[in-house]
Amino acid sequence: MADLAREIKTVGVVGAGTMGRGIARVAAEAGFQVLLVDVTQELVDRALQANDRELQRMVEKGKLSAEERAAVMARFKGTTDVAEMAACDFVIEAIFEDLAVKKDLFRRLDEICRPGVVLASNTSALSITEIAVATRRPQLVAGMHFFNPAPVMKLVEVVRGLTTADETVDLVRDMAARFGKEPVIVKESPGFVVNRILVPMMNEAIWLLQEGVASAEDIDKAMKLGANHPIGPLALADLVGLDVLLAVVETLHRELGEDKYRPAPLLRQMVRAGRLGRKSGAGFYQYA
Repeated sequence: MADLAREIKTVGVVGAGTMGRGIARVAAEAGFQVLLVDVTQELVDRALQANDRELQRMVEKGKLSAEERAAVMARFKGTTDVAEMAACDFVIEAIFEDLAVKKDLFRRLDEICRPGVVLASNTSALSITEIAVATRRPQLVAGMHFFNPAPVMKLVEVVRGLTTADETVDLVRDMAARFGKEPVIVKESPGFVVNRILVPMMNEAIWLLQEGVASAEDIDKAMKLGANHPIGPLALADLVGLDVLLAVVETLHRELGEDKYRPAPLLRQMVRAGRLGRKSGAGFYQYA
C-alpha cells in the first residue's frame, strides 16, 4: 500500500471551511497537487487566501522560505465544479456534519471519480458504513479524521467501516503518514476514539456553566491546572465550533441512546444564537 500511496499525485478536498482548507494545506505542504472545491468561489478564494496568510506568517517567523511558500501555493487549484474531482487520485470530504448531505456527495463522487480511487471522509462521528453504502465502491470508503487545526495537530484517526477493505485502511494510513501525521486505526463506533471521550467532557463543562456551578474562566482554569490540560473544555469547544460540537453530541446521543450524552440546552441556545466560537467571533468567550 505504501507503493500505491506514492503513486498518488493529486489530492481532492471537498469543503473549503476550517477543516477543509487545513487538510488541503497539509496535502500541499506534503508535495501533492491539491484540488479544493466548495459551492461558491468566495468560499474557495477565502480558504486559499487564509492558507496564503498562514504560510506568510511562517515565512516571517523563519519557519519557511519565501520560495517554499510560493511552491506550496502553486500546488493549489480552487474550483466550484465537483466534476473536476475526476482528475484526482485520492479524495477527502470535509463538509459539514450532515449525514444525508454527505451521502449525496459520496454518490456524486462515486460517479465522478475513476474506479479504484479511495474516497475518505473527515467526519467527526458519523457512520462510515452508512456513507460507504451510498456508493458502488463501499470497500474503498474510509474515515480520515483530522483534528483542528489540521496543519498543527499530529493525529489522524483512520476509521474502518463494516465494508472497508483492509487495503483501503492501509492506503489511508500510508497517506496520513505522507502528510506527516500519526495515524491510529479505529473500528467504526460513534465518535471514534477521541470524540467519544472528549466531546462528553466539553458537554459536561457546558452543563456546569449552565447550572452556575462556576464561571467559564474558572471551569477552564480548573481543568488546566487540575487535570494538566493545555486548554480548558469551554475554550476548546469554541475552537472546535459549537455547531460541530452539537452535531457530534447529537450523534452520540442518537447512536448510543444514553442520557449521559444528552446535549446541554445551553449548547443548543448558543448555536441558535449564532455564537459558534472562534469562527463567528463569539462563543463562551469573545474573539477579535
